[in-house]
Amino acid sequence: MVEDEEAMARVIRRGLEQAAFTVDVASEGTSGLQMALAGRYALIILDLMLPGLDGWRVCEELRARRCRVPILMLSARGTVEDRVRGLETGADDYLPKPFEFSELLARVRALLRRDRVHRTRVIRIGDLEIDTAQRRVTRAGQPIGLSRREYDLLEALAGHEGQVLTRDVIQERVWADTEAYSNTVDVYIGFLRKKIDAGHAEPLIHTIRGVGYCLRRPEPEGSQ
Repeated sequence: MVEDEEAMARVIRRGLEQAAFTVDVASEGTSGLQMALAGRYALIILDLMLPGLDGWRVCEELRARRCRVPILMLSARGTVEDRVRGLETGADDYLPKPFEFSELLARVRALLRRDRVHRTRVIRIGDLEIDTAQRRVTRAGQPIGLSRREYDLLEALAGHEGQVLTRDVIQERVWADTEAYSNTVDVYIGFLRKKIDAGHAEPLIHTIRGVGYCLRRPEPEGSQ
């Protein structure tokens, strides 16, 4: 964890250790970068506003040096532009301050789970399977043909299973190499729904009204 606020670092470290994680802490960007490159870590929690190198610079340098460890950014800067910039510099998730520790812990576990899934090259969500090496998709064992953009959109959602991605974040991640119309994300979500959810009793793609979209597995029978 790279965090210069001592009280914040102490609370997060204590909570993670109680959840059975081992945590090293750096209090400024340069030492945090050196530790991240020298150590064998499962996850990096990275504050943005740091002395020395700021979090964006640290993240960019880690990715430039082919460090693929998942990065969770923390910042009091919570605008859409800041979240997009964080994700575009290479972060895997972005959590605005202030936050509840329970949410931080859930995101840590989700990122670690997702990283293990990506190393196996297959993402499984319910009866949906995404082979990230071959870019092949099946649901309930049936192959699904997707265009390049449809596949990129699906993998972006699946890589953040259960989390809501705003339209702006999706557009930056999937259409970063070209201009897109304001309703492009909505149109492609419609395309995906017809291919992923049509004919299935339980939809996987969900609209969070006024916010964005998420992909999550069906609720177990009997749950509320």
